Amino acid sequence: MSVAAASASLPALLARYAPQPGVADELFDRDGRMRPVWVPFITQLAALSPDEVAARFARGNQYLRDAGVYFRQYSRGPTQERDWPLSHVPVLMAEAEWDGICGGLAQRADLLERVMADLYGPATLVRDGHLPASLVARNPQWLRPLVGVQPRSGHFLHHIAFEIGRSPDGSWFVLGDRTQAPSGSGFALENRMATTRIFSDPFPRANVRRLAGFFRAFREAMVGLSGESGRRMAMLTPGPNNDTYYEHTYIARYLGLTLLEGEDLILRDGEAMVRTVRGLEPLGLLWRRIDSEFADPLELNEGSQIGTPGLIEALRGGSLTLINALGTGVLEARAMMAFLPKIAQVLLGEPLKMPNIATWWCGQQAERAYVEANAARMMIGRALDYDLPFAMGAETAMGHITPAAPDHAAFVGQEAVTLSTTPVWHEGHLVPRPMTVRVFAARTESGWTFMPGGYARIGLSPDVTALAMQAGGSVADVWVVAAKPVPQDSLVVQGSFERAPPGILPSRAADNLYWLGRYVERTEGAIRLLRAYHLRLAETDDAQDPRLIELAGFLAGLGMPLEDRAVPEALMGLIWAAQGSAAKVRDRFSPDGWGALADMAKSAQKLSDKVAAGADAAHAMSILLRKISGFSGLVHENMYHFAGWRFLSLGRAQERADGLLLMLATFADADAAPGALDIAIEVGDSVMTHQRRYRFGPSRDTVLDLLVLDENNPRAVLYQIAAMRDHLDKLPQAGRGGRLTPLERALLTLDTELRVAGPSDLGTDQIAALRLRLGEVFDLLTATYLR
Repeated sequence: MSVAAASASLPALLARYAPQPGVADELFDRDGRMRPVWVPFITQLAALSPDEVAARFARGNQYLRDAGVYFRQYSRGPTQERDWPLSHVPVLMAEAEWDGICGGLAQRADLLERVMADLYGPATLVRDGHLPASLVARNPQWLRPLVGVQPRSGHFLHHIAFEIGRSPDGSWFVLGDRTQAPSGSGFALENRMATTRIFSDPFPRANVRRLAGFFRAFREAMVGLSGESGRRMAMLTPGPNNDTYYEHTYIARYLGLTLLEGEDLILRDGEAMVRTVRGLEPLGLLWRRIDSEFADPLELNEGSQIGTPGLIEALRGGSLTLINALGTGVLEARAMMAFLPKIAQVLLGEPLKMPNIATWWCGQQAERAYVEANAARMMIGRALDYDLPFAMGAETAMGHITPAAPDHAAFVGQEAVTLSTTPVWHEGHLVPRPMTVRVFAARTESGWTFMPGGYARIGLSPDVTALAMQAGGSVADVWVVAAKPVPQDSLVVQGSFERAPPGILPSRAADNLYWLGRYVERTEGAIRLLRAYHLRLAETDDAQDPRLIELAGFLAGLGMPLEDRAVPEALMGLIWAAQGSAAKVRDRFSPDGWGALADMAKSAQKLSDKVAAGADAAHAMSILLRKISGFSGLVHENMYHFAGWRFLSLGRAQERADGLLLMLATFADADAAPGALDIAIEVGDSVMTHQRRYRFGPSRDTVLDLLVLDENNPRAVLYQIAAMRDHLDKLPQAGRGGRLTPLERALLTLDTELRVAGPSDLGTDQIAALRLRLGEVFDLLTATYLR
């Protein structure tokens, strides 16, 4: 379509675009003219047919699904993962305007740093009456144990964010400061990746400033703060149940940080150490993504199960840099905004370049009187809360402070803001929706650097009360558009090559990878057993067939009775257990692997709810076998063969050997039902191999020879033990001091005994004894690496 034709289609595209009177709009200025920064983009969008637009948006959605981008939605029931709610049309801002915003926020960031230093230092702001003492002392985010603790880096704040909005006159103001552990910078990267796929044309994206430089500068700053050589950098996450856990895994991978949970850390001689499969490793820098009060149950919240006892001791000793310092959440309180304008004059000697939302603390008589007189046009909220006044869940309301809340000091009044609107695609047209922009800042050696765009929160409806994603709002990419094409940028410093030293593997991560391998293998074994049962049921349709009785009893012993359902619910339990283990090591897991596991879970749930016993169920199990085999192949072939892969493989090998021995103790027993040996070969996935290797059979000797003693059969017990020995030989702590460890000796003994044994040496009791000894191997593995 020509430019002229595209221009002609603009009226149709904007037919429903009607900014509200008295509300600033990002697309049109106050005179009703389209802002110049939007013209190339809107012209290009207008040139696309509705089908082309739909296809492009679908392409962006597919990228997010394939990448596994999600957020966790809280509810009264179990938390659930939701697709990332991308608003496909980006927010465009001119570079000059953005640079002005960043200039104002850099001043604010310096001010917040000065306030933090005072609150945990000399407390002159309280002493001189610039901040009420009660407002600080009653704030649960002001942490008394941190008073007097100076950060090793010399700064309290390193990575912060600001929620900003545009007022009706076109100027910008601050709605909230995010100094605790701000989220969104990782999601901003994914927003950019998705919109790049939607709007892949080089024009007008050529002028859009890149995001990678921001992260490169911040990573270089963290390297400088990590201390002496050999000390690791890591990110501390609350774990998979956190609503932004995906972002933690994404940023950790992107920046090359080790993702840790509180239990991964331990204090030794005042230093923070990471429990790894190599032993304790010193930590130099920790980017925390958990709230301060949960960081150290020894000195802060004693009920915390996600922190590390003694962490504050490491901070006092100056052996650890924390991003951000503990206690920085005190700056996020709504009431703080009532005093920052005056504090700026006191500490900086100048007014705020970007004002914050007008706020009055009701603990002061004059301010309380003003709020009560003007309450009808104010949002009344808790003074120490940090939610935005219009966000879902914020305890705010229009109106007077009631007698039911006599503690006036617990409240603030804030002006009822009118947010600007931005274009959103809705039913084939652009419509205006309210928005805020989250601006991220990182401290570097040369001062504050800002991410150029990346993250805007968009309301679901024209009402400004639905901006939070939990309430159905969405997010959009923010494009900062320069006057000229901008150079390509990436996280990699051009012209440099350095192979990083082997990363550390926390014992917790190794444990979860090991159990992921076990659960996946256990799931596969259960699927094969269920298929064997339903194939025979389809053949005979006689539930009293001895083979079916034997199989049903064996499955019941595994916790999978077949009384009420063709596919027991316990099968889904195994798959969910595998997903749970994978979720805890998502930073070490490819998106394709995660997607394959999620696809298998969906298929299993769908099939198990609908299939009938017999041929249908057998066919369903064959489908699941192909899916789980695809997952296993994907992980085995694509996962880098580092220590984590070896623990996953150890789990698979141990579970396969254990499952085979458990099955053979039943189906290769002298008293087993007729046809039980055929079942053993089938479940052991060795039917064709048996036919090629033996001229007769199956017999008990051929089955045991093939499934226990054949070192070339990847399904045999001996093969698994040999594989475990090979993996252990390449792990840390192997052969310490030139001698075998107890774990290595136990496996070598098993390996040797099986190599010299014959089928006749493997009675049912001997098979059971082998299982017990294999269990001892697990105990030794746990004691050596996983505790």
